[in-house]
Amino acid sequence: MTAKRSERDDVAETMQRLGRDARAAVAILALASSEAKNRALVAAAAAIRDASSKILDANAKDVAEAKAGGATPAFLDRLALDAKRIESIAKSVEDVAALPDPIGRADKEWTQPNGLRFARVRVPLGVIGIVFESRPNVTADAGALCLKSGNAAILRAGSESFHSSTAIAACLAEGLRAAGLPEAAIQLVPTRDRAAVGHMLAASGVIDVIVPRGGKSLIARVQQESRVPVIAHLDGLCHTYVDGAADLAMARQVTLNAKMRRTGVCGATETLLIDRRCAATHLKPILDDLIAAGCEVRGCAETRALDPRAKPASEGDWSTEYLDAIISVRVVGGVEEAIEHIRRYGSQHTDAIVTADEAAAERFLSQVDSAIVLWNASTQFADGGEFGFGAEIGISTGKLHARGPVGTEHLTSWKYVVRGSGHTRP
Repeated sequence: MTAKRSERDDVAETMQRLGRDARAAVAILALASSEAKNRALVAAAAAIRDASSKILDANAKDVAEAKAGGATPAFLDRLALDAKRIESIAKSVEDVAALPDPIGRADKEWTQPNGLRFARVRVPLGVIGIVFESRPNVTADAGALCLKSGNAAILRAGSESFHSSTAIAACLAEGLRAAGLPEAAIQLVPTRDRAAVGHMLAASGVIDVIVPRGGKSLIARVQQESRVPVIAHLDGLCHTYVDGAADLAMARQVTLNAKMRRTGVCGATETLLIDRRCAATHLKPILDDLIAAGCEVRGCAETRALDPRAKPASEGDWSTEYLDAIISVRVVGGVEEAIEHIRRYGSQHTDAIVTADEAAAERFLSQVDSAIVLWNASTQFADGGEFGFGAEIGISTGKLHARGPVGTEHLTSWKYVVRGSGHTRP
C-alpha cells in the first residue's frame, strides 16, 4: 500500500512540475520572435534526421512490445516508423517553420464613429495538453504546431509509442536549446502511468486546452472527465459515395486510394455507397480493385446479389470504424439517400462524392455536415499537411473554436486592442 501511494505521489509531483514549467515557458514564448521559433523548428528537424537510427531503435522496442501484446497489423502500421516516415516527420516540422506566424496578427481592424480604433489580434491559447496513443509522429507534429503558435505543449504519449516519442521529443528539446528557447516549451510526460492523464484532465488553471487523439475509449474518458476545454478528434467513420454520373476509371482510382492507401488512418474510407444507377457497371470493377489489394468486403443484400464475393454486412458494420482492410458497401437510390445514410451513421469527419454531375456534387457538399467534404478526391486528403497547414494535431469534429485539421491558427484565440486619445464614455 505504501509503495502504491508513493507511486501516485511521484506522478502527481511530476505533473505539477510539468505544469509549472509549461506556464513559465508560455510567458517567454509570448515574447519570442518568429525568427527564434523558426530556428528552433529547423534545428529540431535537423536533429530528427541526425537521430534517425536512435529513433528507429526506440521504435523497434515499441513495435516488439506491441507484437508481444497481440497488436493488429493496422495498429502496427500506425506505430511503425522507417526511414521514409522519419524523413516525413522532419519535413513536417520544417513545413511548420515555413508557415506565417499567426501570433500578433491583426485579422480585423476598424474605427468607430467616436474615433476609437479597434483591432482583433491573434494570441496563443497558452498551455496545450495533447493526449495521444500509437502514432509517434504526433510528438513532432503537435510540438511544432504549438511552438509556432506560441503555446507550450505537454505531450502524453500512449504506452505503445513511449520509446519512439521519447526519442523524438529529445530532438525537439535540442532544437529549443539551439534557439535559446525554454525546453519546457515542449514537454513529454516521462511516465507510462495512466494516472498522468487524470492529472492533466484535472489541471484547470494550468492547462488551457486538452486535445485527445486516439480511440473511442480515450476520447470518451477525456470528454467525460476533463475540467479543461477539449478540442476533440472523434471517430473517422468516412464515406465515399459513387454517384450515377461518376466516371468509372475515376471512381476506381479514388475508392481504392481512399480505402487502401493506409487503412489505419482516420481519413480512410470505411463505407462505400454506390448509386443504383451505376451499380451494374461500376460495382464489380471497384470491388475487383479492393479485393485484389487484400480488402475484405461486407455488403448489403443488393451488393451481394451483384457480387457474391461480398460477405453479408450487419447493421453494426455501417457504424464501424475498421481502421483495417475491411469496407462495408451499400447500394443507394441516389445522392439524397447517400446523404441520409451519412447523416445517420457518419461521424462528421470526412466524406466524399465521385461524380461528373456538378449539381449532385454541390448538393452533397452543402448538405453533408462533416468537417471535411470532398468532390472527386480521396478521403485520405484529410490531413493538415495536405491542407497546407504543415502538420496537424488532429481532425476536430466539433463545431466550437476549431473544425477539421487543427493547425497553427486553430491553436490561437484573440484579444481586442483598443486605441483612443483620452476617450471617456458618456
